[in-house]
Amino acid sequence: MPKLTTKELEALNESDKGKRLPDGRSMYGIVKSNSKGISVLFRWRYRFEGKLKDYTCGTWPNESLKSIRTHRDDAESMLRGGKDPGRDKTIARIEKKAEQVEKLVKQHVKLAEAEALCARLTVNELFDQWSSIELKNRKDGGAELRRAFSKDVLPKIGKLAAEDVKKAHIMAVIDALLARGVPRMAKRTLADMRQMFRFAEQRDIVQHDPTAKIEKKRIGGQDVERDRVLSEAEIRELRDKLPDGRFLHSTELALWIQLSTCCRIGEILSAEWKNINLDEGAWKIPEENSKNGKAHVVYLSDFAIDKFKRLQEISGTSTWCYPDRTGTKAVCPKTITVQIRDRQRGKALSNRSGTPEALKLSGGEWTPHDLRRTGATMMARLGVLPAVVEKCLNHTEQNRVLRTYQQYGYEKEMREAWHLLGDRLEILTSKDIGNIIPLRKKLT
Repeated sequence: MPKLTTKELEALNESDKGKRLPDGRSMYGIVKSNSKGISVLFRWRYRFEGKLKDYTCGTWPNESLKSIRTHRDDAESMLRGGKDPGRDKTIARIEKKAEQVEKLVKQHVKLAEAEALCARLTVNELFDQWSSIELKNRKDGGAELRRAFSKDVLPKIGKLAAEDVKKAHIMAVIDALLARGVPRMAKRTLADMRQMFRFAEQRDIVQHDPTAKIEKKRIGGQDVERDRVLSEAEIRELRDKLPDGRFLHSTELALWIQLSTCCRIGEILSAEWKNINLDEGAWKIPEENSKNGKAHVVYLSDFAIDKFKRLQEISGTSTWCYPDRTGTKAVCPKTITVQIRDRQRGKALSNRSGTPEALKLSGGEWTPHDLRRTGATMMARLGVLPAVVEKCLNHTEQNRVLRTYQQYGYEKEMREAWHLLGDRLEILTSKDIGNIIPLRKKLT
């Protein structure tokens, strides 16, 4: 019987579907058709142990006729050797399937091992993962938090597996901070650790948040809202004591600028000269530098303008009002706060100010932020309306209805408020005045 040729197969069409095509030596093909076109399934018929069986040799055109016939020849050889080629092919198929299953099992085991390894991240590794994702949107990029963790958290628990951290480990970190006398730092560190472990819990890195049962309000007692306001007598006292603090003159100017503008010390230290127009008496604080993310314009009094002009003589051609040592960026926003605190400690620290009592005032300890509160209070005493004071402070209106519908900007009133405050400070800081200081007429 003549063998089939490739040309004959290529000539098949839809009308040939189902035809049986003999190829000699008991092999035949069945014509099939699908969306991909015509194909021919080849089988070889044989008898084993008295039973008639079919052995699949391959499908054309997926395989060539030559390859299909080779499969038939191999099956014939197996049959001559006393083996059932169909049974051996089934065994081979099962073995191949078993190999595939075994491979999948190994992959699953590796995945499980990877998941287990992930669950065994150390706190150091967890911190790296958390900080890279969660801290990038903070205004300082998480620099302050990283500094705090590097100093107070990671040295104590960094090498532990995150899953092994217990409440006792967290409390050891907190207790060390409380022993150091920094309860507010302890509360903040607890809040940051809680954020990190909740991040880990959401990703199944830990099963339970070890900070969950620690109440923030029980750490270092209740937070006390600061209400420190310097009296006018203390402002004159500050005028006399500042030279004893051995500050840079630019640092003294920053304090007077803060008191006369009611701005945050960080807003002053990050200011750029391009945003300050001394001729027009206006300082624009861009949204990236303000706490609430809203741009703010400060209308400078003559007192504040004088301080900025002196500062300009010091900073020279720098972009920044307060450049750091490299001159490429603004100085750290905490630098002045630290200097003020060091000069009220009562005890000198190594590598710190040698004048630990220079700025102690009769009313007690004070911070730069207290100067902002003091300036706002002085405005109110001079008759400035509360709504105007709030605008000068760039506070966000808490009442949503008022915030939405009352859009009046109070520009005129704000200008007058800052000028009233500046005039008052001019009087208080002048050394040519006696003990009686007249108050300005209230706003009408």
